[in-house]
Amino acid sequence: MIVDDDGYEGPAVLAVEGRAEFTVRARLTGSFQPLDGRYRWYGRLEAHEELSRMVGDRSAGVVLRTSEGNAAGRITEPDLWNRYRIEGMGVPPFRIPFTIEEVSEIGTSGH
Repeated sequence: MIVDDDGYEGPAVLAVEGRAEFTVRARLTGSFQPLDGRYRWYGRLEAHEELSRMVGDRSAGVVLRTSEGNAAGRITEPDLWNRYRIEGMGVPPFRIPFTIEEVSEIGTSGH
């Protein structure tokens, strides 16, 4: 698992529309959007055969859980390598620095 100020990469549990859960590998990042004052997070989920069978080429509402937290989001159609894009708004399913001290700690830790 890799966690830094740019996001999260590692294992996660994806709950799809409350019907099924899948253990996936996620690569996530995000940014604060000053125009609407919201944090938007997004990323990709590695290809997962059972998830592809269930969802196919459509989008679906999901909840993504990592060791850092959980958040509601949406997956969209898969890319050519069968990786789904995931996106959400608000507090992401990974830790982000909120204070100057937290940002400084990350900067001095070599990330």
